[in-house]
Amino acid sequence: MDPIAGFRFGVFFFAGGVIPNPLDIRFQSVAGLNASISLVTHREGGESLYSHRLPDVISYDNLILKRGVTVGSLLTIEFNAAMTLFKFAPSNVLVTALSEDKVPLAGWMFIRAFPVRWTTSDLDATSKAVVIETMELAYARMQVVRV
Repeated sequence: MDPIAGFRFGVFFFAGGVIPNPLDIRFQSVAGLNASISLVTHREGGESLYSHRLPDVISYDNLILKRGVTVGSLLTIEFNAAMTLFKFAPSNVLVTALSEDKVPLAGWMFIRAFPVRWTTSDLDATSKAVVIETMELAYARMQVVRV
């Protein structure tokens, strides 16, 4: 089986954890698909030569989504509520890698994700570039899904 291409993907936000948002699925890039386990070193009693490295806690990078600025986005309303009213509605987010036929091949589910950063690219009259917004989300847990 060939490795999965990284340029065909979808991002799906589930309001209340179950209802998919059909409007906010297209993004330019997704980053932060990382999890790591920190270790604690425990020295063996009375013996300076031996130590044991034991798992301590799992940590996750923030999920970073980039897209062109859009009008009529439910996600923009949610980010606006978080950033101006300090009201959060955590939701589950599914990132899927797709085949040429748009069939999901692999996925990453982010549980109880909520906004923590929102930036917009510079506006520049000398450039014809699309205005890009970057949305950064923290989450409680990441689960890898393979089909």
